[in-house]
Amino acid sequence: MIEKTDHRVASHCGDYQLLLRNKRLAGNGAPQADKTVLFVHGATYGSTDTVDYAPKDQSWLDVLALQGFDAWCIDLLGYGQSDRPAEMNQTAEGHDPLVDTAFAVADVHQAVTFIRSLRQVEGLNLIGYSWGTAICGSYAGQYPQSVIKLVLYGALWIEGLATSGDSLGRIGAYRTVDPASMMTRWSIGLDSSDIDRVVSEQERLRWCEQTAGCDPQYASTGLLRAPTGVMKDYAQCRESGLDWYDPSLVRAPVQIVVGAWDAETTPAQGQRLFERLTHAPTKQMTIIGEGTHSLLLERNRHQLHSVVHQFLLS
Repeated sequence: MIEKTDHRVASHCGDYQLLLRNKRLAGNGAPQADKTVLFVHGATYGSTDTVDYAPKDQSWLDVLALQGFDAWCIDLLGYGQSDRPAEMNQTAEGHDPLVDTAFAVADVHQAVTFIRSLRQVEGLNLIGYSWGTAICGSYAGQYPQSVIKLVLYGALWIEGLATSGDSLGRIGAYRTVDPASMMTRWSIGLDSSDIDRVVSEQERLRWCEQTAGCDPQYASTGLLRAPTGVMKDYAQCRESGLDWYDPSLVRAPVQIVVGAWDAETTPAQGQRLFERLTHAPTKQMTIIGEGTHSLLLERNRHQLHSVVHQFLLS
């Protein structure tokens, strides 16, 4: 039987609470560091609507728990079931971008510190998804003693792009999406027969509507709000040519995994990042066929589960 526990932990800024969810097998004994794992989500959707969303019978967090892991996930500030900053209840254009990568790393540190203290473990494994890979990669470089292994699923890496000339001042504090735009994003670059083969339209719509509904204002607006700190970071990296973070600081074994059909964090991005992980003691990269950026919600998600499971146990 899986035990589910939701914790509310303080953001490093002190003003808000974050949702930190745990799932583990009842009676599984004392937690061990190498069987403890924390998942960090991407730029738009929280962990509770990705790693702990069950496309059919089980979420990935459930699978990890059933595999004997002490499985955790965090909703960063402004996402999922965590608090929304006060600025998100005001006009977006009147405020600076919220929750950038440095802010997220500091809150992941809050979560890791909480887990280490509660479980009395020296470190844990990190799984980052999309923007979460930049957060986890940054964290692993800053706190190498706390990270046993690092999984970068849908590895975000910006390198060698032409500058756009866009002004950073027009980003605002947050952005909005709706189920229709979420559906369009999911199938980018694919025709209907390809996307329907890996996940049905009904399943996609169910997830989009449920995920958008996590926003406390969704019932009245029909919109999901997401902080724009990640957009600010992307623009700064693209315009300056500077790296999002320094992969050479990572000292943990690394597994990169990406869907072959991922148009957002492409296999090519993952390959460039792989080459920059110059001090990881071991590293490997896996490309899963017929998988989009939302592979964890699709037919071939079990291949993703298997690759990550084997890496964590190796």
